[in-house]
Amino acid sequence: MTMTTTRLSDRLVGQLQALITDQGLQPGDRLPAERQLALQLGASRPSVREAIQHLASQGLLRSRQGGGTYVQAPGAGGAAWPRQQLVRTLGDLVSDDPEYRYDVLEARHALEGGTAWHAALRATPEDRAKIRARFDDLQRFQGHDDPELSARADAQFHLAIAEASHNAVLLQMMHGLFDLLRATVTENRQRMYTVRHTHVQLAQQHQAVMDAILRGDAEAARATVWQHLEFVHATVRAMDEDEARRARSSRLSHFS
Repeated sequence: MTMTTTRLSDRLVGQLQALITDQGLQPGDRLPAERQLALQLGASRPSVREAIQHLASQGLLRSRQGGGTYVQAPGAGGAAWPRQQLVRTLGDLVSDDPEYRYDVLEARHALEGGTAWHAALRATPEDRAKIRARFDDLQRFQGHDDPELSARADAQFHLAIAEASHNAVLLQMMHGLFDLLRATVTENRQRMYTVRHTHVQLAQQHQAVMDAILRGDAEAARATVWQHLEFVHATVRAMDEDEARRARSSRLSHFS
């Protein structure tokens, strides 16, 4: 098997896992038919069958002769779905202590620099088209009254870049962080839009990231992602400090 074939197979396994989780399939639920999965994933039926067999070998799926393929319950002959474990653990950290959202931003800084770098070097024409489409979605929802919809478009843009990296490990990590990423992006965007012109700066930063990837400039792609995340980090930190000062002033006013 060639390196390209192996990479394609690994990517398809990750996409299948993400599809199962995104559709909310639970242990015991039946997967769509191979023909439908092939259409959803943009792959051939033999490739889909190979991805299913790979997940079945890990105990994450089970197939019944002539009866379809089903999600395997954690602990019933195999490991739990890694994404579910990761999201639950990190979600608990953020809910217990909001300061952990800065750890999320630091993790994104480390992770997304790599995905942007590889995406610039490896993106196919189809990948580039998808990144541009996700950017267009983001632009359409920019400043939308529904922060959840806007945040989802933001996260999908970054996930499209991760998919274009064609690195199975990076893609799995990004998918594992997706729900947590969406929650923190929603919170950050809600607060950042209270600052004048911030949404314009975010749009310019996303445009710069996309342009660097589309022209195949790996160094610029990584640098623009880092600059974008540093801007988010600095802006959110400044707003936190401002809110803390206001809270202290409010408390002190009660004693005057």
